[in-house]
Amino acid sequence: MTTDSPDLPASAGAPAARAVRLPARGGLGLKPEHFQTILETRPALGFFEIHAENYMVDGGPFHHYLGRIRRDYPLSIHGVGLSIGGEEALDETHLNRLAALIERYEPQSFSEHLAWSSHGDIFLNDLLPAPYDAPTLQRVCDHVDRVQERLGRRMLLENPATYVEFAASTMAEGAFLAEVVRRTGCGLLLDVNNAYVSCTNHGRDPQAFIATLPLAAAAQIHLAGFAEDLDAAGSPLLIDSHGAPIAAAVWALYRDTLAKTGPLPTLIERDNDIPSFPVLLAEARQAEAVLDSLACEVAA
Repeated sequence: MTTDSPDLPASAGAPAARAVRLPARGGLGLKPEHFQTILETRPALGFFEIHAENYMVDGGPFHHYLGRIRRDYPLSIHGVGLSIGGEEALDETHLNRLAALIERYEPQSFSEHLAWSSHGDIFLNDLLPAPYDAPTLQRVCDHVDRVQERLGRRMLLENPATYVEFAASTMAEGAFLAEVVRRTGCGLLLDVNNAYVSCTNHGRDPQAFIATLPLAAAAQIHLAGFAEDLDAAGSPLLIDSHGAPIAAAVWALYRDTLAKTGPLPTLIERDNDIPSFPVLLAEARQAEAVLDSLACEVAA
């Protein structure tokens, strides 16, 4: 089964783009610790995802292994450095390197974050929030249009995990994302863990929040683990750490989300404290079990 996203509408800032097609199955982030295991075992898995910035060189061992693995599996490329929400124009050198990487591997999906990570010549190793107001909306739409124009394809924009909110915001996050989708024709990468983390941190209902997102544009889901802490007032504070198993509450929210969206390609993210490959594969299998059970309910 595949998930097809429509081409960009004629009114969007990019030319008509190829449809995004990833199988509606579980996928894993591709980690160097697991290259050899994957090649030796060829696991039954829906797809792999890479972070674009780890592959923005011409050669080396990462490309050696990715080239071999890409022959057998669909691929998603996830960017972390475009600074879509930043105040300044996009870094065209970075965008050109990204375009070369996408041309080289022809992934079924490309996504980035609704966040910013650079200011002038300074690059911050973090994904920082932006206010949801009219100037930010215009800037984000301009940046998404430019990315889609340069890449010649539809991109997905990911809802962020946030820990603070801006008094300057005049729009709710769901309405903001819906307007970006409407204006640019981009898709939504629905990070269920980010939704749970943000809503816990801000005292909101995650199910109600997800219902405000442009779910018709959702083309992929991310699941991950979080770390627990307390803020200065002693209230629960969740950190999107990608360093733990997926929490039971996030699995439950995932199932509720799929009931609204239908089956979607689902990535298990793990970027810290990376366990053995079988541990991650088991989580991908768990996602597929949820996908299969919902498909059976629909067919019944």
